[in-house]
Amino acid sequence: MNEDFDSRIIVALDFPNADAAMVLVEQLNPSLCKLKVGKELFTAAGPDFVSKLVKKGFKVFLDLKFHDIPNTVASACKVAADLGVWMMNVHASGGRKMMETAANRLAQLDSPPLLIAVTILTSLSEDEIHEIGYQGSPEDNVLHLASLTHDSGLNGIVCSPLEASPVRNAIPADEFKLITPGVRPSFAATDDQKRIMTPADALDAGASYLVIGRPITAAEDPMVNLQKILDEIA
Repeated sequence: MNEDFDSRIIVALDFPNADAAMVLVEQLNPSLCKLKVGKELFTAAGPDFVSKLVKKGFKVFLDLKFHDIPNTVASACKVAADLGVWMMNVHASGGRKMMETAANRLAQLDSPPLLIAVTILTSLSEDEIHEIGYQGSPEDNVLHLASLTHDSGLNGIVCSPLEASPVRNAIPADEFKLITPGVRPSFAATDDQKRIMTPADALDAGASYLVIGRPITAAEDPMVNLQKILDEIA
């Protein structure tokens, strides 16, 4: 594999503890994928586990979706950056001041990680989005939050692959990253994601990186399925 190869695949380490996650990690190649550590695993294993993944050569997306008062979020982002993570996220619904404060804090670092914002969770249906008080379609809300995120100086957003194309049309800059969960390869089940797309279609729609969990993590041979996905999007 070319040393300059930038894998578009982020493997979601959705495990209850470090031991279970490490069984999978030991089967993966850091030149072929990145890793996502979310709330469950981070709560169980802590920052030392994240540092261990970084030392193994993996680029780590710390998916904790910070959402609090501006200074608290900015301080949490700085601590996460000290772990050596490649990317972290906040909730765009935390507002402009929260996002700008976090972005400015990270900009003071010599090698700041990417800071992105969550727009609308891919597990939410349109009815559920309306139930919690958002008006309009999922696409309307994603576009509004994406614009706010871009204007606040962040590096990109998390969005459904179904919203990737309209967001990319509205914000064409390549440096504004679109991170898409809700991606399922053609050979995999949809599980609990409602707004989904295949990896190749998501990239064609403008996605920058694809978050994929169970099609890899639950596979009998994770590297085989990872390679199948890489082949599918080649």
